[in-house]
Amino acid sequence: MSPSPPSPSAQPRRRLVLGVTGATGSIYAVRLLQALRRCTDVETHVVVSPPGVLNIKYELGMTRQQIHELADVVYSFRDVGAALASGGFSTLGMLVVPCSMRTLAAVAHGLSDNLITRAADVTLKERRRLVMMVRETPLNLAHLRNMTAVTEMGGVVFPPLPAFYHHPQSIEEMVDQTLVRVMDLFGVELPGPRWEGM
Repeated sequence: MSPSPPSPSAQPRRRLVLGVTGATGSIYAVRLLQALRRCTDVETHVVVSPPGVLNIKYELGMTRQQIHELADVVYSFRDVGAALASGGFSTLGMLVVPCSMRTLAAVAHGLSDNLITRAADVTLKERRRLVMMVRETPLNLAHLRNMTAVTEMGGVVFPPLPAFYHHPQSIEEMVDQTLVRVMDLFGVELPGPRWEGM
């Protein structure tokens, strides 16, 4: 018996690429993946670098498998021949969360030596949204110049700086408010506090 055709009203899921690197702040990646599991129209395509795996284990006590279970599709960090490496693979764009300064530098200089940096390069060349949640302070001149280069190429540099106007009561609330703002850049609305005026 052949499968029935999809309903005309069924909308295809929008693909969002997430690169997770070894910068501190792995909670942003995990909380985002958890939130996106509740978005039935978004499909997550995830690449985690080896330092990213180590950092998730150190900061959150989670295993590689636990992270993979939060994603819809998972790719090997070294698989530069994966679907994400081609502009023909249609996506909403890409978010690098958290983004190490090494990854920022590689993207700023067009060094596509792994699937995260290659997918970021593809995102830029296809004029799709690339958001890099860079984690470092203080910033040296190389960091600033790399941020400028990525911005000039059409990327968005989005350090995850917490807001306090919503009177957060936990780290999770601070993280989630930042993720609400980040996902607005992709046209994906997450529930959470927003500025409504004084």
